[in-house]
Amino acid sequence: MNETVRIITDSGCDISAEAEKEWKNILTVMPFAVTWNNQTKLDRVDIDTEDFYKVLKENQEIPKHSQINQIQFEDKYRELYENGARTIIVDVINSYGSQTNSQAKIAADNIKDELTDLDIRIVDGRNYSLGYGYPIIEACKKISEGQSVDSVVSYLEDQAKHVEALLVGLDLRHMKKSGRISAAASFLGELMGLKPLIILYDGVTQVLRKARGEKAVIDVAVETAASRMIPKTPYTIITTTHPDLEKEFIDKMTKKVGYPPAMVEKMGVVVSCNAGPDSFAVFIRGQERD
Repeated sequence: MNETVRIITDSGCDISAEAEKEWKNILTVMPFAVTWNNQTKLDRVDIDTEDFYKVLKENQEIPKHSQINQIQFEDKYRELYENGARTIIVDVINSYGSQTNSQAKIAADNIKDELTDLDIRIVDGRNYSLGYGYPIIEACKKISEGQSVDSVVSYLEDQAKHVEALLVGLDLRHMKKSGRISAAASFLGELMGLKPLIILYDGVTQVLRKARGEKAVIDVAVETAASRMIPKTPYTIITTTHPDLEKEFIDKMTKKVGYPPAMVEKMGVVVSCNAGPDSFAVFIRGQERD
């Protein structure tokens, strides 16, 4: 293991607290701040996922999360440098949906003359949640095995240009109010009991397919995910507040492709701010994008 290499990500990655703790010698997860009802809390520090679902269900106001700014990145770069880091890989949330990536770049440029022997590599996760969270854990494993920084960065960039999120919207009220998932705003089938399957990557949010009812949309999601993913590649799933439906989806997906998900986690604060507590998603490795 190269003890001078560190990875920074943000709390939108939905990596579990247990995984964060396991890889604490390599990985730093910077928290987003989330605000509602004139109060601001730090994700994973002041509020956890289950409590936040209650906030989403009980409050009319849509919570807002702010980007992580350049000052926060500069401080974290200095802190890690003082603790021995000489290479920092930064892999954060989709740059199409947040300025966090650009803030990381500005911070790196600001300190390059101060910390001349610090190498900062910045990767755009190009997706949300485990779409970049799972590859980050795999990157931690690669670093612990002694793989080169170049190979780890190449792996993360390759994953980012393949990953697709397929989001099942069981109730679109929150998505429509948040306005951040534009496909939900244009979906007009709810009065007929239709449920959408929304694809997300880069700047794309699009209703890919729809089905009548919750059971039917699960079958559609499984069929679509299996047909779009590159065979025998890992997939991951995030869940929220519908354990029976989510288990059915996981079981059907496992049977369809012949192996279980590589990771299953709860949808975190940042993603649920926009998607709401009545959705779940599968992240697959699809065809390469530019």
